Amino acid sequence: MKFTETKLKGCFILEPNVIGDKRGYFMESFNEITFSKGIGQEIHFVQDNQSFSSKGVLRGLHYQTGEHAQAKLVRVLQGEVLDIAVDLRPNSPTFGQYESIILSAENQKQFFVPKGFAHGFLVISETATFFYKCDNFYNKESEGGIIYNDTRLNIDWNFHESELIISEKDKVLPSLENAKKVW
Repeated sequence: MKFTETKLKGCFILEPNVIGDKRGYFMESFNEITFSKGIGQEIHFVQDNQSFSSKGVLRGLHYQTGEHAQAKLVRVLQGEVLDIAVDLRPNSPTFGQYESIILSAENQKQFFVPKGFAHGFLVISETATFFYKCDNFYNKESEGGIIYNDTRLNIDWNFHESELIISEKDKVLPSLENAKKVW
């Protein structure tokens, strides 16, 4: 597995070794020892989540706060998404900056989003099955979010806004300036 740290310290792109032949392919998608060495810290995942969405569905930008903050390892099992991580760590030199990556069933890339980041994704294929591991359990009282089109973040979703499908809950998320603090 190849680990590449992004411009946002602690965020990593993972590229597995895919062994393919006429029968199909095999890959190791997660190995705790390899993962810990690759990102330079131990993470213990406690919850797996999966969603299925249609083209244009935008989920995010979400995060958990305080003791319920979550690190996530995300990937796409079917289809293709534009995945976004936003640095919300108050003392980080990259606070308010984001990283984007195309994740797909074809490229098999994964994205590690550490605690202190908001996360979201946009489905750019007809449908997508999205899968992620979390190192902390979901806690409703600790959920936070930032509106997808916050002008301070200026995220390039590369999709016409009129074609976005967004939940009512996500449509009314606050700006970065007014969002809950992560710690």
